[in-house]
Amino acid sequence: MKKKKLGNSELEVSVLGLGCMSLGTDVDKARSIIDAALDEGINYFDTADLYDFGENEKIVGETLKGRRDKVVIATKAGNRWKQDKSGWTWDPSKEHVKNAVKDSLKRLQTDYIDLYQLHGGTIDDPIDETIEAFEELKSEGLIRYYGISSIRPNVVREYVDKSSLVSVMVQYSMLDRRPEEEILPLLKANGVSAVTRGPVAKGLLSEKMLEKASSEGYLDYSYDELERLLPLLKEKLGSRSLAEAALQYNLSHPAVASVVAGASSVEQIVQNAKAARANPLTDEEIAVIHELTKVNMYTQHR
Repeated sequence: MKKKKLGNSELEVSVLGLGCMSLGTDVDKARSIIDAALDEGINYFDTADLYDFGENEKIVGETLKGRRDKVVIATKAGNRWKQDKSGWTWDPSKEHVKNAVKDSLKRLQTDYIDLYQLHGGTIDDPIDETIEAFEELKSEGLIRYYGISSIRPNVVREYVDKSSLVSVMVQYSMLDRRPEEEILPLLKANGVSAVTRGPVAKGLLSEKMLEKASSEGYLDYSYDELERLLPLLKEKLGSRSLAEAALQYNLSHPAVASVVAGASSVEQIVQNAKAARANPLTDEEIAVIHELTKVNMYTQHR
């Protein structure tokens, strides 16, 4: 599996990462998926303290602890579960970030986190205070690098201008091209890597296509538009599967270091890895995708 450097860090991440949110709480099943990922050459594992009330971090930590030096572990903070676990509240404060990391380290059974990410963010947050927390955690050796997970261009711009973050996790796919206008060029110009999620657009860009479609459509696309577009994309891309084209579309952008995809089975890991190792899209294939799909813009997410 090919690896790329994450921003200006020393981290080399596989171009396909495992999004651990979909692992579930069956420990044996989760372990088999993580082991399969390692077998396929995946070294980048992305979790969060929010997932399954912290159980996800525990499973990831327990499974990877004997191979810690061979993997890049990324986790996130900023969301706090309510006491009754009925939901969560947003807290990007310095105090919370510095406390949350200690709990994550304990659950992950490690002395340090390779990439610590803010799990969201708005322009009204105390951004300077959050950056201060990350910088102190770096100097204390509890984290190696930090980034944010956000689809808000104004928030991303603030962190790029004010901090030494190395990555931004952003939703990106052929059906969600919003990052191409405001986020990806900014990251590329500043030596920050994009880590993308949602490459198959909730399964629409997979062999299941319309089986995964909502009657309300997806982002700027109505159901009727998807009904016309998806078979046409599949036809025009020829021998490639839609999932392969979807992964390679993300990787074709020079700002993208890794595509983080979830997997709920070993078979899915193998398929995703095969797609990540496929030949890059040609200029002609990218032109076809651009011709058929929309250049979406961020509206409410600012």
